[in-house]
Amino acid sequence: MAAAKLVALLLLLALVFTTTVFADAGEEPEVVDAAGSDGSSKIQLDQLNAKIRALETQIDEKTREVKGKDELVAEKEKLLKQKEDKIASLQTEVSSLQGSSDSAKELGKAQERVVELEKQIEVLRNFLEQKNKEKASTEARTKEAEKKLSEVNSSLEKLQKTNEEQKNKIGKLERAIKMAEEEMLRTKLEATSKAKALLEAHGSWLPPWLAVHWSTFQTYTETHWEAHGKPVVETVILKVTEAKAQADKWAVPHVENIKTKYIPAVKETVATHVQPHVRTLSIKAQEAYHASKSAVSPHIVTVQELVDPYYQEAKKFSKPYVEQVATATKPHVDKIKVAVKPYTTKVVIVYTEFLESATTYHNQVQAHVEQKLKSHALHELTEAFATSEFVWFAASALLALPIFFAYRVLVSLFCTKTKTPVKHPHHHGRRKTKKGHSHVEK
Repeated sequence: MAAAKLVALLLLLALVFTTTVFADAGEEPEVVDAAGSDGSSKIQLDQLNAKIRALETQIDEKTREVKGKDELVAEKEKLLKQKEDKIASLQTEVSSLQGSSDSAKELGKAQERVVELEKQIEVLRNFLEQKNKEKASTEARTKEAEKKLSEVNSSLEKLQKTNEEQKNKIGKLERAIKMAEEEMLRTKLEATSKAKALLEAHGSWLPPWLAVHWSTFQTYTETHWEAHGKPVVETVILKVTEAKAQADKWAVPHVENIKTKYIPAVKETVATHVQPHVRTLSIKAQEAYHASKSAVSPHIVTVQELVDPYYQEAKKFSKPYVEQVATATKPHVDKIKVAVKPYTTKVVIVYTEFLESATTYHNQVQAHVEQKLKSHALHELTEAFATSEFVWFAASALLALPIFFAYRVLVSLFCTKTKTPVKHPHHHGRRKTKKGHSHVEK
């Protein structure tokens, strides 16, 4: 009986363990998402393989236990047969001994032994029935375990199929990525070639959007000039020419009188009275300049000596920051230079041409002004002003004055100023006083 109880307990423990294992196996997902990684699917496959191996070992152990129990049942059946044979032999002996009176005691003993043997037979039958029941339960459990094994194998096959599908999808995605990268490189090359072609075709110093705006502005200004500006300028020029002709007609006799009468008298007065004062003024101005220079130069030197160490310290202190700023802004500046280079070349060319033309005109005006200052008619008066600095400033003023005059004319023609109403704060006070005065009179 104790052995039967131990076997029953072992079977119950094995049943609980197998149900928990298969419950864990049932809780695992049968189908892995196609977007999952290969690592997770491999880990799940390894786990399922380990569980299958554990279940196979458990099934082998259960089959061994069943075989052992079958052997025990066979042995018990043999013992039952032996006991039944003994009972039959004893019954024959009892039947043979019933005829004799001497064997009464032996019959009683035999009957007692028969009763004991029948009890043992009943116990063995009960044990056999329990073993048969346990055998049936173990067979049912083995069938369930085989079903679960088949289910696990099917899930394994499904997982392997999904893993292969995922590998195929990953390969397709990698091929698509490679194709996309190749297409990106092709598009980049096409874009660079198109950009170069556009730069070569539209090699102007203005960008296309600015060129469009510039063309629209040119058309607008041309129409506005033809409608409003040109007739006004023509009328102004006509009036100026008429005024100039009238002034020339009026000034001809006066100019002749001035040349014959007043200019010789002015020359004599200048030669007698103004020229010595001009010479003394020029001498004194030179002396004052040299004196101020000699007085101020040591102070300038001392100021430079005082400021130089502070300047050097400030330079040392700011040098790393300046270098950091330079290193930080260098790539951006290089990008800007590369982007602006086709436009800057055109601007530099136009600017150099403008400077060359301006310098030529400026030199011509300087020569003309110097020639006029050193002319024989006004040589004595303008000789002191015929310096290079004065000639340069006079030439620049003569070049700038027409531009400034044209600017003022255009501003006066096209820009109308809004007149602000003038406020008269004193009238209100007078009205108030008048009201008060009338009220007092009333």
